[in-house]
Amino acid sequence: MFFNARTRRSRILIAVATAAAVVLAVAVTLAMTVTTYDHTSPRAARGKASGSVTGNVDCRKAKCVALTFDGGPSLTTPKLLDILKQDDLHATFFVQGQGHIAKYPEILRRISDEGHEIGNHTWYHEVLTDINENDARQELTRTQDAIEKITGTRPILMRPPEGRTNRKVAKICRDLGLAQVLWSVTAKDYETTDSALITKRVLDQTHRDGIILLHDLHKGTVPAVPGIIKALKQRGYTIVTVSQLLAPAKPQPGMVYRP
Repeated sequence: MFFNARTRRSRILIAVATAAAVVLAVAVTLAMTVTTYDHTSPRAARGKASGSVTGNVDCRKAKCVALTFDGGPSLTTPKLLDILKQDDLHATFFVQGQGHIAKYPEILRRISDEGHEIGNHTWYHEVLTDINENDARQELTRTQDAIEKITGTRPILMRPPEGRTNRKVAKICRDLGLAQVLWSVTAKDYETTDSALITKRVLDQTHRDGIILLHDLHKGTVPAVPGIIKALKQRGYTIVTVSQLLAPAKPQPGMVYRP
């Protein structure tokens, strides 16, 4: 009886130890999976950089926030450009190939001509982590080529669809000279046409050095922009492009920038 009890206790201890080892191994694996790419924040990037800022905005001193738009150009983009021009503001546009650049090259040219920053948002909006390396590279390269052909400039920024990236995507971006830009503010304007709700969601989430994500192709977004701009200015924010937010740091290819 004593022997059997002791044996059972030994087996239980062994089982517990084995389970603990499995849990630890899984935790380590997950940690490695989550941290398979280099990332930093705009503030940290600025803090490591030296030199002066070109232009009239220094986000080391000013209370800055970057305004970005995904998924265009589209038929709603010219109205957005009118709004930004009226307020003497520049934004970063992460543009998409199929149905956008290919369909509205003249709007993309206007975005460039009016001094806005243009980034790459892939050709077909494929989730890059879900496709093979060659296809992911083609998603970005084809868009790079199209933007350069229309504007004469090759982007140095990209935004991965759904914000999903990994080591493979980072390697491709390093090869293509593209820094990856995520966000800290999303209005989820793809799920609502309520401009007041979009405005509220943006203002509720915005903090210094944030990056705001909007989509100019959705019905409720562009009408919300004037109110967003007005409220942000009232709160003391300076609205900038992504590159202005990072300056004097330069976007590093492959690096993920997220506030």
